[in-house]
Amino acid sequence: MIEEMRLRDLGVIAEATLPMGPGFTAITGETGAGKTMVVTGLGLLLGQRADSGAVRAGAGQASVDGVWIVPDSGPVVDRVRDAGGDVEAIGDGRAELFVGRSVSREGRGRASVGGRAAPAGVLADLAADLVVVHGQSDQLRLRSAAAQRDALDRFGGDAIATALAVYRAAFERWRALDAELASLTGDRESRAAEAERLRAEIAEIEQAAPQPGEDAELAARADRLANIEELRMAAATAHEALSGESEAPDATTLLAEARRALERTGDRDPDLEAFGEQIAEIGYRVTDLATGIAAYLADLDESGPHELAAVEERRAVLGSLIRAHGTLEAAIGLLETGSNRLAELDDDDDRLERLVAERDDAATALDRAAADLTAARTAAATRLGEAVSAELRELAMPDASVTVEVSDAPPSLAGRDEVQILLSAHPGAQPRPVARGASGGELSRVMLAIEVVISATDPVPTFVFDEVDAGIGGAAAIEVGRRLARLARSSQVIAVTHLAQVAAFATNHLSVVKASDGSVTASSVRRLNGAEREAEMARLLSGMPDSDAALTHARELLELGTVLD
Repeated sequence: MIEEMRLRDLGVIAEATLPMGPGFTAITGETGAGKTMVVTGLGLLLGQRADSGAVRAGAGQASVDGVWIVPDSGPVVDRVRDAGGDVEAIGDGRAELFVGRSVSREGRGRASVGGRAAPAGVLADLAADLVVVHGQSDQLRLRSAAAQRDALDRFGGDAIATALAVYRAAFERWRALDAELASLTGDRESRAAEAERLRAEIAEIEQAAPQPGEDAELAARADRLANIEELRMAAATAHEALSGESEAPDATTLLAEARRALERTGDRDPDLEAFGEQIAEIGYRVTDLATGIAAYLADLDESGPHELAAVEERRAVLGSLIRAHGTLEAAIGLLETGSNRLAELDDDDDRLERLVAERDDAATALDRAAADLTAARTAAATRLGEAVSAELRELAMPDASVTVEVSDAPPSLAGRDEVQILLSAHPGAQPRPVARGASGGELSRVMLAIEVVISATDPVPTFVFDEVDAGIGGAAAIEVGRRLARLARSSQVIAVTHLAQVAAFATNHLSVVKASDGSVTASSVRRLNGAEREAEMARLLSGMPDSDAALTHARELLELGTVLD
């Protein structure tokens, strides 16, 4: 339930704090005092679209803050923590949840959940578990077939919820298989062309048999062969300098001569002996180097123009693959991915046959699930009609009866049923759809009766009614107030009303009063008790809070409001 709500610069409200709490809270006030801003503010806290036009004239932004009492564990707390916020435990399995919302005159908005900034969508996610709001627009919504079906499903409880979950799973499977089948049959020509192209590409790659990195290796080999004479001359010159057979001394000969010179005197000086050992080591390395260059020359002698031609021919083959696929690695990769795709395309006929069989099985399962859902709804429809009719008799519509009709509809994710709530307002009258056969006042009472009945099977923590008493008065208004009070036994009820007959049944009465300048300040929202409440009730009845007759009537209503049964 909502414990408290604070409004600032919203509509005509400059600043106001509304203490709520459990039970039935009635909010009254003069026309234009800002009563409906309470519902507007609550809508902001529940993630509804922010309207910059709601910002009070002269203010830069409007803000709403609320304190909710929620279970200290469960879906609400889990969603708050997923958004980065938290709740404050207050004992008895309860916790306080702080939420806020602001909207600037430029249309920018901010939201906070559990002390942390969050998208407004998080507030909307929480709304389903926190409150049901009914206003004039919701009465219009009740005229829609979808809203009437939702009402029946809520009343049906677990029986419909289970059948609906099974149906939706069956519907999603059937729809997925049907879409896959349609795609497969619709693209058969393009898939056949793709298969032929893949076969040609794979055959070309298999014939070339490329190896990873082969193009780079061949490029290096071709460069070597193209410059073979220059390489041979450089290697031969180096070999001659290291270990040649010409008359000019080579490095090997000079190093051997230097070593012998040092060895002759090395025993006389350890330093010279060390130098001799180093020269010996260098000599070994020069010899190895000369041997390696000789082998390189021998390899060059074996290479020739015929090898260069073979390399260039191979490079041309690989180049064709690279141009077709971007890189050699991509061509090699196509051998695996293309083969798998080709196997899939070649399996089209068998796959088509399998899909048809699977879709037919899914359609059969969907038919069974739809029939079970229809049966559950039909059984619940009878009970709902009887229960709502009984409630309407208590709401000053003694001759009214409601029938809930379930008929066939095109298949959708919600089932194959169309639900219509039919109202017969008078004995012998032909039941007519509530969308066409109910006046505004009758529709208000039908909506209230439905909520009272549904609350027994699908309780909601908080109900908010914005002038649910529109278009009614007298005995009907008293019964509306009585029903709101009964609903408040299991849920928190907040009602914006202009009727004393409704407000009389409230356990918490708040009055919104304009100041002389037309604004609503913090001191202008008061919880009424005693004489103040009697005066407000008298004002609602006659417009004269000081009238003795109105005060007497007000006291009678307040006394009546203490008796529910």
